This record gives sequence, structure tokens and C-alpha cells, in this order.
Amino acid sequence: MEKAFKIKSSSKINLGLRVLNLRSDNYHNINSIFIEVDLQDIITFIPSSSFSLSCSNNSIPINKENTITKAYELLNKKFNFKNHYKIQLEKHIPICGGMGGGSSNAAFTLKALNNLHNLKLTNDELCKISLNIGSDVPFFIDGGVKLVSGRGEIIAKHEAPLINDLYILLIFPNFSVSTSWAYKKIKNKLQHKEYSTKFPALDSKVNWKLFENDFEDVVGSAYPEIFEIKKFLYNNGALYSGLSGSGSTMFGVYNDRNVLEKIKRSISHYNTLIVSPAK
Repeated sequence: MEKAFKIKSSSKINLGLRVLNLRSDNYHNINSIFIEVDLQDIITFIPSSSFSLSCSNNSIPINKENTITKAYELLNKKFNFKNHYKIQLEKHIPICGGMGGGSSNAAFTLKALNNLHNLKLTNDELCKISLNIGSDVPFFIDGGVKLVSGRGEIIAKHEAPLINDLYILLIFPNFSVSTSWAYKKIKNKLQHKEYSTKFPALDSKVNWKLFENDFEDVVGSAYPEIFEIKKFLYNNGALYSGLSGSGSTMFGVYNDRNVLEKIKRSISHYNTLIVSPAK
């Protein structure tokens, strides 16, 4: 019998996020820099006569709405698996934190099943399949640093020679933000703005002020605490501070890990974590 197979499912932050307009399919066109980071869930595949899913976090549904279940059923329907897996999800990425945990779980499940069943699907094919699960899922098929646009299906490399010199402090406030709530709220604020939606390369000349997240005003109107966190991070040397996705995770970008350790100790009333871009 095959041995259990274990993978790490990474998360992401959004370095800037523009919500451009509402599409005819009721999704929104966006423009954002996604950065894969090494805060990871662990997914274990155990050979079994049938599929089942369990999770270390009891608040996460393990029914057909779970993104892992959706990924499994999509491929099983297409390829009619003869062998199945019992999947165990060890959760570390915050729920409703804007870090793409559910999307990542789906993408890494697709990639694992592709290998385990020797399906020989290309990354492009996996991306097309993954879009049926969620808009952020395609990014995690290849990960890294990408310019993401459309509803999430247009993914391009983004120049980031500085990326390995950066450290990221994550701050997790004591509230979560529903993505659907955030998008409903932002509908009222969408307008044809004259700003450029282009984000600069992450190089020695980068102007960090050009990265903005349109969700900050929306989330901040309900949870002004995020503005206090943002101000704190800038006052303590952050190159950039912002909200990830539609929240609630806040983050600061730094180039000195020693500085970060001191800052982390000074805000012990928050749940915090220092991460790096995923290698």
C-alpha cells in the first residue's frame, strides 16, 4: 500500500489591490501583486478506499463547500479515480484573513492529485480547472510573485529582484472579514478613477507609495483598528504597510529582520508572525 503523502499549502499577501469594475458575470476585475509567503497549512493524503476530509479546525466546514473537496471532486469526475485518499488538513493560515488559505488548499490539492495519479496535467490546464473553484486559486498553481488581473485568471510574472531581501510582519486582528461582504460594500464605492492601475517592479527604485489596497477604506470604516495598525507599522520603519486582500490580516514589509523582532515584542497584545516570501 502507498505511504501517506504530505504537502505544505502556502498563503499570500496582496501588495496593492485595485478593484476596477463589476463584470457581466458578477465577478470583479482586479489588479494586484500577489506574493506567496511561507505561512503554510499542512495537507496529508492517506491512501483509502474512498475520499474523506478532516480538519484540525472545527469551524471549517468539511462538506462539499470545502475547497479541497471541490478540487478532489473536479478531478475525480474528469478522471474517475480508482484509488482514493483520506485527506487531513492541519490549519495554520487564518480564516477570512485575506491570505488565500482556502484557495491555496484547493490549488495544492489539485497539484498533489496530479502527481499522485500521474494525470500529466500542465500548469495551464490546472489553472483552467482551478478557476471553477475560486478566483484566487489559479495563482497558487505556480505561486511566487505575480501580477494578477481579470477576475484572477490573468497571471503574469512581476519583476521582483528585491524579494529575497524582504521580511513581512503579519498582524492578525481579533476579527475576520467576509470576502463577499467586502465586495458588496465596495460596489458602492466603485467609480471610474483616473489613477494608473500599474504597479512598479520590486527593485531598488521602487516607490512603495504606489501600492494601495482599495479595500482598506471599506474595511476600515467598519474596523478602524486597521488604520491604527498601519500607522504603528509606518512609525516603526515599515517600507510598506497595508491590508492583505479584503482583510483582516495587516502586514508590514521590512528589510531588516532584527528590527522586526523588536517590533513584534512591542505589540504582544496582537497575534503576530514574521514570514518570508516563499522560496
